[in-house]
Amino acid sequence: MNVKKVVLAYSGGLDTSVILRWLKEEYGCEVIAFCADLGQGEDLQAIKQKAFKTGASEVVIGDLKEEFVKHYVFPMLRANAVYEGSYLLGTSIARPLIAKGQIDIAVRERADAVAHGATGKGNDQVRFELTYYALKPGIKVIAPWRIWDLNSRSSLIEYARKHGIPVPVTKAKPYSTDRNLFHISYEGGILEDPWKEPPPDMFVWCRPVEKAPNRAEYIEIDYRRGDPVALNRRKLSPANLLDRLNDLGAKHGIGRVDIVENRYVGMKSRGVYETPGGTLLHAAHRALESITMDREVMRLRDSLVPRYAEMIYYGYWFSPEREMLQKAIDASQANVTGRVRLKLYKGNVIVVGRKSDTSLYDPDVATFEADQVYRQSDADGFIRLNALRLRLQRLRKAKR
Repeated sequence: MNVKKVVLAYSGGLDTSVILRWLKEEYGCEVIAFCADLGQGEDLQAIKQKAFKTGASEVVIGDLKEEFVKHYVFPMLRANAVYEGSYLLGTSIARPLIAKGQIDIAVRERADAVAHGATGKGNDQVRFELTYYALKPGIKVIAPWRIWDLNSRSSLIEYARKHGIPVPVTKAKPYSTDRNLFHISYEGGILEDPWKEPPPDMFVWCRPVEKAPNRAEYIEIDYRRGDPVALNRRKLSPANLLDRLNDLGAKHGIGRVDIVENRYVGMKSRGVYETPGGTLLHAAHRALESITMDREVMRLRDSLVPRYAEMIYYGYWFSPEREMLQKAIDASQANVTGRVRLKLYKGNVIVVGRKSDTSLYDPDVATFEADQVYRQSDADGFIRLNALRLRLQRLRKAKR
């Protein structure tokens, strides 16, 4: 492959640090390191200097926190997307934005290739590359893990040491992490045995429930058309709101998940996740929908959620089917405006209140007390009509 300039998705970690040096040696090309700031809380200037020292010709740091939350996380939350019942898709939703940033730079700098550090076994390779091809069909893609002879974390560590590249991973602590403003993930290494409990010192965000406060805390979240806009009556930008909710959820030990999931390539993989703010928003959103969404609209939307979540997990964010489905989901959110009150306590998020000016909940109809709105005698014909097919089936069996 003839490559003169490549844009690398660079994190400063073991894989991408080695890849940066390897690209220069393998192709003799210019490497632009792109570091997307998605709220991972790292010293990006230090990462920038590390990239230059490792051989990057240019380093671009993109502050994408607000775009990430507003245009990627919030649309996903409007759909209540959960993969296989547990995973809130924190890594999955970040990859399309990182890949889009690479393509934007590749177009601007007239690069002829993009590269990533995803392995040939995982989902991220698909997420990156589907986005590359969707946005720039003719781009060349370099996936080192699928073509080089460095086939393990240990071999990468040795390569880094040989070339004087400092890395944050050691053989004694080999699991891999990914962090952004929505979540932290842990996988590989000591987590590959699904029977073993994760070591307590692995977690860096959510408190263990044993050390969470002994007193519950109440919070209120305001929504407008399905998106959170304020916390405790204070309006905040999308990224700032999520950041504050992360602190609150983590403080009370909310948001840890340990699952074995089905990767797109076909294998099962264990993932441990911390998603404190996202867990709060997911619970609050569903609570508000319960009083503002029409029953049949909700059921139809809910029937599409597994497919929508699968699209994100598999990397089809920029697909026509996801965009079409997003329009339908967003239309269902027209009346999802109001306020939700949550109780946070010892790893639990408990909905204790919800109200809305667009509420479909009518106490005059729902009451168990005497009312002048609902004629209970109407239920007789309603039940008999719905029981007709059941009665006919039983009568037919009796004739036999």
